[in-house]
Amino acid sequence: MKLVFAGTPEVAVPALDALIASGRHEVAAVVTRPDAPAGRGRRLVASPVAERAAEAGIEVLKPARPRDEEFLTRLREIGPDCCPVVAYGALLPRVALDVPAHGWVNLHFSLLPAWRGAAPVQHAVMAGDEITGASTFLIEEGLDSGPVYGTVTEEVRPTDTSGDLLTRLAFAGSGLLLATMDGIEDGSLKAVPQPADGVTLAPKISVENAHVDWSAPAMRVDRVVRGCTPAPGAWTVFRGERLKLVQATPVPERDDLAPGELSVGKNNVYAGTGSYAVELLWVQAQGKKPMRAADWARGVRISSGEALGV
Repeated sequence: MKLVFAGTPEVAVPALDALIASGRHEVAAVVTRPDAPAGRGRRLVASPVAERAAEAGIEVLKPARPRDEEFLTRLREIGPDCCPVVAYGALLPRVALDVPAHGWVNLHFSLLPAWRGAAPVQHAVMAGDEITGASTFLIEEGLDSGPVYGTVTEEVRPTDTSGDLLTRLAFAGSGLLLATMDGIEDGSLKAVPQPADGVTLAPKISVENAHVDWSAPAMRVDRVVRGCTPAPGAWTVFRGERLKLVQATPVPERDDLAPGELSVGKNNVYAGTGSYAVELLWVQAQGKKPMRAADWARGVRISSGEALGV
């Protein structure tokens, strides 16, 4: 098939690579979000998908909005059979959805209908899911509600951050997306409507959602830290300034600390929760680089009875 691939961040690149390397389908163009400011200088930078497409000599389209007439005209000129999508980042209007004969097929990082929305992997980690996966489905105008072509499953490991899990799903999902394109092309694959039961939503995680509640159980604190890593980053307050929690681990044998209360040893830093303590492994103070929690604690000279979240 002739394909127009839509995607923006690094997590979409493995799927683009798989389609380019397939030899069976032609990636005629790529649609991605416009260049965005990045770094200290805030200079405009192309998306990872745009950079990869340029390396491969593929036409790159960067509409401000996918309903822009100039973009729609070019899309019709290319005449794709299907448009595979991975984390494109903009809503597709009906006028765009109607262009390819086989529609727009999204690779979504959950087992639909679970975790429909922008942050399925973060929510899966924060909810304590033991199994998650990826799904390919035909995009409709509803939120991730279209019929499903196929799925792959992935175990959520006890120490997984959302970044760890998303990296594995990006590569597993790239194979699923390619297999879906193959099945659509040869007619062996039909999309099946999603069940009405089991729908959960995964809206974007805000900075406020990443604020750690020390009165919550240690398991919840652990999930928030892992689910919000690398973005937006779990955080708390120490001496009136924000402290990012990069890595922590529950310690069931320490149940002697009040919620948020700190205990500092030679090479360990513990914080109390609503159940037992967590050990802080890596933290990032405001305006600083990430550092080992023990080094941070030595630098700030924590006093007996000091607590996080105050």
